Amino acid sequence: MQYVSKRRPNTYDLFEGSSTVIAVDETSGHNFAETLPTEMSVNIFSKLDIQSLCSAAVTCKLWNDIIEKSDYLWRDHCLTVRAVCQKEVDSDRGDGFSWKVTLERNYRKGYVKRAWLSGRFSFIHCAEDIPDWSMCPLDAETWGEILEAELER
Repeated sequence: MQYVSKRRPNTYDLFEGSSTVIAVDETSGHNFAETLPTEMSVNIFSKLDIQSLCSAAVTCKLWNDIIEKSDYLWRDHCLTVRAVCQKEVDSDRGDGFSWKVTLERNYRKGYVKRAWLSGRFSFIHCAEDIPDWSMCPLDAETWGEILEAELER
């Protein structure tokens, strides 16, 4: 679906799902990242959720360069994972990993740990019933937390 802005008749906003993608200005042929200062582009990208940020990174070389060079963009997403995997995230940050690398290393662990702790697998009757995606290397302390949660249920 395409919408022509009434304020700037040659600018288009493309709507896909709930995300708004800022497109090319027809008169100049440039996207917003080419005309705005890098700091403003980073501010725009910082409003995206993790999936949209990853999609934006593969949109064009300029966007990829901005996103890859700005570790700040990954910080809030990484802190969300830290709420579940605090020890792992703190360890990676202490070892000098960037926010993005720390997020990549712990995102799946955080998702899996959250699913186990929420009781998503409480009624599994045998090992074959556990989906492959729900298993990943977790430390003994994490498995202890999961076991405690299951025993409380």
